[in-house]
Amino acid sequence: MANLKITTLATVSVASLLLAACGDNGDGDGDGEAGSTLERLREEGSITVAFAGEVPYSYEDENGELTGATIALDREIYAALGIEEVNGQLVEWDALIPGLNRGSYDSVSAGMSILPDRCARAAFSHPSLMYTTALLVPEGNPEGLTDLSSFEDSDAVLAVQSGAIEQGYAEEMGLENTMTVNSSTDGMDAVSSGRADAFTLTAITMNALAEQNPGLEATDAFVAEVDGVAQVSAGATVFRPDDTELLEAYNEELANIVGDPERFESIVGEFGFTDAERPPSGLTTEMLCEGDLEAANEALQADN
Repeated sequence: MANLKITTLATVSVASLLLAACGDNGDGDGDGEAGSTLERLREEGSITVAFAGEVPYSYEDENGELTGATIALDREIYAALGIEEVNGQLVEWDALIPGLNRGSYDSVSAGMSILPDRCARAAFSHPSLMYTTALLVPEGNPEGLTDLSSFEDSDAVLAVQSGAIEQGYAEEMGLENTMTVNSSTDGMDAVSSGRADAFTLTAITMNALAEQNPGLEATDAFVAEVDGVAQVSAGATVFRPDDTELLEAYNEELANIVGDPERFESIVGEFGFTDAERPPSGLTTEMLCEGDLEAANEALQADN
């Protein structure tokens, strides 16, 4: 099992600076003298992944150790690729892809949803986790909020995380009473303080936050709808566009895990994930990168 170390975005290693000085621009699988990114990582025996501090995907526990469902998947996969050590770098959500393309780290382990605009800037692995949405509300849900449509023609204030897929839902639905926060912790604080009536992210995250805060609760999970279309949401690991060898190797190991229900749950089950969050075999990254929600919904229905 891979070892884990954590650094912050403000920490820049001498090795990283030297790589940048030598012209490393993130083209990890180019034909340069240094070889591919995968070769380098195997030689070094370690990889640095960015994480956003979102429970239960990738975050630091009470002992400061990096943990979470996407980290657990990465440990398993990178170890199989001969990369034993996983170093974590805490990064704000909006900076994850820009930092990746600058070469600040080698992949993003944050359960990032596969979206067309993101696919234009980075390469996504096969889907690794399926998502539904929920609201984090004060205990007792005094406003009676159930889903995003509850905020249409309403004075209730919805907190959304900057850059998260739920922010996009709110914008596409034309919701006006929203406030933007930088992290799941900030969203939780907005509800606790009364500045927002609810905060929205994935149902798994909302349930985890509610368990940590007695004065808050999570609503039942729901699938967001925009203009009557169910929004299929799946998360993946993110790589630089040119790191094709690393992406392909990662996908091969990921497919072995996702294709085995028992193995999948043995890795992510302790973080609240079940077979319900295991991606169906027919759902592809290409569908989600193209925004083909009709095909994505058909893939989900075929698996049921």
